[in-house]
Amino acid sequence: MAEQYIEVGIVVERRRIDSPWADHAWTPLAVLPEPPALAPWTELKREPDRTSFYLGPAVLTLHSVDTAHFRENFQAGRAKLWVAVRPTGIEPELELVGVTADPFEGEDYCENVGDIVEALPMPARIAEQVLAFFDAHHVEREFIKRKRQEHDPRKGGGPRPEAGPRRGEDG
Repeated sequence: MAEQYIEVGIVVERRRIDSPWADHAWTPLAVLPEPPALAPWTELKREPDRTSFYLGPAVLTLHSVDTAHFRENFQAGRAKLWVAVRPTGIEPELELVGVTADPFEGEDYCENVGDIVEALPMPARIAEQVLAFFDAHHVEREFIKRKRQEHDPRKGGGPRPEAGPRRGEDG
């Protein structure tokens, strides 16, 4: 199985919210085509209700078995990268869970209800690398529908009959 690793940078945003339970919310904001020469948690921009931070570097891993998924990502319109972060409850407030170009893996990130997942636009330089990886490693696999085999109760393997009366029988 062929793999390719692409280093990227992750930007997150902390914005003030009007809620009795929390004073702010985090969201992944952007994926940078390469990690900048900044320390993680460097403040990038401050506005009255929101602040963006460079969360840090991440590795986008491309697997050759996922190339059909990459194709679906590009066919769906503007290609996306899914970024998942997790609140830690301590400093630093967030940790990176992962970044992926596979929409199905991105959907898997959503299964952990505590994680924050955002589908972000894929930068053009990353899109070129993903498409080049697709061209180099994609193998079209024919879908083969399995044929049903008739059940032969003499060979076993089927459900066991239940003891007692059956539906419609008097017991």
